[in-house]
Parts: sequence; C-alpha cells; structure tokens
Amino acid sequence: MDLLLEDIRACRLCADRFAATETGHAPRPVIRARPTARMLIAGQAPGMRVHHSGRPFTDPSGDRLRDWLGLDEAMFYDEDRIAIVPMAFCFPGYRKGSDLPPPPICASTWRTQVVASLPNLQLTIPVGSYAQRWHLGKTGNMTETVANWEKYLPDTIPLPHPSWRNTAWLKRNPWFADQLLPALRDRVQEALA
Repeated sequence: MDLLLEDIRACRLCADRFAATETGHAPRPVIRARPTARMLIAGQAPGMRVHHSGRPFTDPSGDRLRDWLGLDEAMFYDEDRIAIVPMAFCFPGYRKGSDLPPPPICASTWRTQVVASLPNLQLTIPVGSYAQRWHLGKTGNMTETVANWEKYLPDTIPLPHPSWRNTAWLKRNPWFADQLLPALRDRVQEALA
C-alpha cells in the first residue's frame, strides 16, 4: 500500500487539464488509506479548501459528514480505521464558478488497486452519485439510491454529498435524518468496533 500511495501522490495525469481550468492549478492528490481500515468513505473529489490543506473534508461539507457519521475529528481522521478515497484524488478545478466533475481517468487508473488494498473493510460509504455509480453500479438518480439505502446493508450505505448545496434536498427528504442517520451512526460504530 505504501508504494501505491506514493505513486498516487506523484500522479500528474491531469496536469494539463487542471492548468486549463479557471484556477490554473497543479495536481495535488489527497487520499488517506491503510490496509487496516475498516470503513471506506468514497467521496467525489477534493474541493479548493482541501486542495490547499491536503487533508480531505477540511471544509463545511466535512463538518456535516462527520455529524452524519457521528464521529469526532480524531476518529474521522484515524487512517488505521477509516480510509478516505475520493473518486478523483485532486481538485478538478472550476468552470464558470462551479466545481468540475471528477475526471474519470483517476478512478480508472487507481481505484481498483486502492480498494483491493483494503482487505478489512466492514462498511463503505459512497458519498454522491459518482461514488455510488462506481461502488453500486447504479446509473439511476442519487435520491432513489439513497432512499433505498437498506437494500445495501450491511456493507454499504449510500449518502448524498454533504455540501451546503444539498440543504434543500435534506429539507425535502426528512426520512434521511429521521431514519437513515440513526441507522448509519449505529452501523459506523459497529464497523469501527
């Protein structure tokens, strides 16, 4: 795993693509994983704040996700127990002020190797539609996938992205907080025990 992570952190496959975005930035892969991890958080791609910090979910989305999972910051960032492996390891940049989607080349190049290097996983949390499609083979919409969360138990629980942009979605879907979140927190504790 150490050699794989070294190769990922040195990856520059998207250097030209990122240089051509509004931000004109260089790649900075952000990944946290160890073979001992019992839980995998499969996000979308780092945002600009994470690009600068080099640590996943160091933004309001991370605060919301930690609340959903019922984890404090120390546990959330415990690499021995939790792997944080987004669909694309680098911030993809902006186009007209919006985040670009994760470049598929990242997942096709690295994802199978990384997931195969995590033999102790008890729970996978695919966050957002990109991760759900890869991990669940889903091509339907995110709401339908998350609404059917019980069918993926006990090894997977799909979540919407914890972005502030999804606040209206959360209000329209009160079952998420009432039913899914308590079950999620219980399952997270079981997986990490």
